[in-house]
Amino acid sequence: MGRGGLPAALVTLVLVLHAAAGWTMNTESGDAAAPATVEAQWGGHLKLRGSVAWPRSDTLYGELDTNPWLDGNGEFRLKNKLFFGKQAVFETHYEALFAGGDTRRRTNALALSSAGSTVRSFVVPRQLQDDRRLLDLTSTIAENDSTLVFQRLDRLSLTLTPSWGLVRVGRQAVTWGNGLVFNPMDLFNPFAPVQIDRDYKVGDDMALVQAALGAGASGQILYVPRRNPDSGDVGWNQSSLAGKTHFAGGPVEWDLMAAHHYGDQVGGIGSSGYLGDAAWRADGTWTFLEDGGGFAAFVANLDYSWTLLGKNWYALAEFYYNGLGVSDPREALEDQDLRLRLERGELFTLGRFYLAGSQRVELHPLVNVFLTAIVNLGDPSGILQPRIVWDAAQNLQLTGGLNLFWGGPGTEYGGVVPPDSGLRLRSPESAYLWVSYFF
Repeated sequence: MGRGGLPAALVTLVLVLHAAAGWTMNTESGDAAAPATVEAQWGGHLKLRGSVAWPRSDTLYGELDTNPWLDGNGEFRLKNKLFFGKQAVFETHYEALFAGGDTRRRTNALALSSAGSTVRSFVVPRQLQDDRRLLDLTSTIAENDSTLVFQRLDRLSLTLTPSWGLVRVGRQAVTWGNGLVFNPMDLFNPFAPVQIDRDYKVGDDMALVQAALGAGASGQILYVPRRNPDSGDVGWNQSSLAGKTHFAGGPVEWDLMAAHHYGDQVGGIGSSGYLGDAAWRADGTWTFLEDGGGFAAFVANLDYSWTLLGKNWYALAEFYYNGLGVSDPREALEDQDLRLRLERGELFTLGRFYLAGSQRVELHPLVNVFLTAIVNLGDPSGILQPRIVWDAAQNLQLTGGLNLFWGGPGTEYGGVVPPDSGLRLRSPESAYLWVSYFF
């Protein structure tokens, strides 16, 4: 399937569902030649989000407008699984997404005004696209300066489960590594550290083979073919081929990883275990850069849950080191290796040393309060993310929270000051409210 393949994918999906319905009907009619019964499982959600942001007057965003920025977006996801007997599953997730408001309109204006500047790559609104993926399963329905409506298939995979393991081919999501806020071993579409909604990773087109190796060990091989976004051609220096093995050594569990990732070679080792009643995890990677040299990344965390004053509590602390980071955030504007990984969505920070923490208290079985903090230890600067989640009904959830940045001019979260501007590139403080309905 080539580029612009969403219509073809939808037609294929309809045919598969029709065939599945036919198989089911044949089986129910007692046809001896019919295959095993096909069972369908449906689900999904609708999420509506509203937010308001307050840009500061001494920032590039505030130069555009210091009045509150109002935004809204929505996400509809329809999920289907077709079970062909016990050893094959075909999974599809269809998404329709809407985003619009002042942030899109004004950041587009800022991107235009900064054309030719290093600032532009940091302010251009990120739109979910398939320009690097093997299949183009995303199509735009409507777009203008302030509004974007598009649809896509975020999952489209066939899973086979032979007796020795698992084979999955198609659009899917895979997570490697033990990091809970930062995750250097998760090379394929990792979550951003500040991302609150982590229900689903963005799917990638890949082939995954997993096998049991005996004695509790397992192995995985992953191939992610990608296209050059400029030429549209699939290339080895755009793709990933990786292998990972997981095994236990006494009370400690281990992961070993080796990967070809774009033009780089990556090796990694991870481990996890318990310290008393707390769980600990640690991962380290070394990346051999395509043009020579390399850098290390490391993450270690510890989390613990307990009961106090009749409430359930949970706390997490995580340290992260990024050897590709810079000591002065302004250097990131000119660092090609760092900017490339920021643009590919596999790196989200500019500095080297970070400390993250998360605290949760269950005020009521249906109400949880969270506080997440991320600190760049080199600046210092950081972000605070308090939020409250209320399960208002069996299928209805409300989430409200804040994004609060701190740090002085010239720091990562306080606002990088580009060399060609006297204003800071600082994200505005914001508040949000989400309504999520699951079905």
